[in-house]
Amino acid sequence: MADGEAHHDWLIRPGQDSEGGGIIALIRACWSNYPGITMDVDREMPELRALGSYYVGQGGQLWTAEAGGKVVGMIAVRPTDPTSWEICRVYVDPSLHGSGLGHALLDTAEGHAIPAGAERLVLWSDTRFERAHRFYEKRGYVRHGSLRVLNDISNSVEFGYVRAVGGGTG
Repeated sequence: MADGEAHHDWLIRPGQDSEGGGIIALIRACWSNYPGITMDVDREMPELRALGSYYVGQGGQLWTAEAGGKVVGMIAVRPTDPTSWEICRVYVDPSLHGSGLGHALLDTAEGHAIPAGAERLVLWSDTRFERAHRFYEKRGYVRHGSLRVLNDISNSVEFGYVRAVGGGTG
C-alpha cells in the first residue's frame, strides 16, 4: 500500500512527532489487555513523544494508521546492519484486530525495508502477546534465537522472530 492510501476505514501515512499523544494512547489500549504490563513513558519510553524523528534518525521510518482523527495503528522499521532491518512497534487498536490493518501495516514496513536492501527482517515480541505471535508466524516469521530480557518495570521477556526476504527481490 502506498503512503497516504486509504484502506477500509483507516489511512496509513508516515508518522509525525505531533502524534505522540495518540501513539501513547494506542499502546496503552493494547497493553491494557495484559495484566502486569505497566506503561511509564517518561521513565522507559520518552521517545514516544517524538517517535517519527526517532526512527528517521536511525535511518528508518514510522507509519501510523488514522481513523476518525484517532491513531488506530502503527509500525516502524529501522536498519540494524546493511542487510537486516528490524520491524518495531507493531500495534493495532484492539477494536480493529482481524480487520486487515495489521497486514496493511506490515506490508508497508516490509515494502520500505526490502527495496532498501533488507535480506532479513527481525522483530521482538513480548512472550505474553500470543495473538501477535500467531500473526507473525502466519506472515512467514519464524521464532529464532534466545529470549531477550528487558529488565523493565513490566518484567518483559521477548521472543525473537526472523524472516528471510532476499533484499530487493520482494
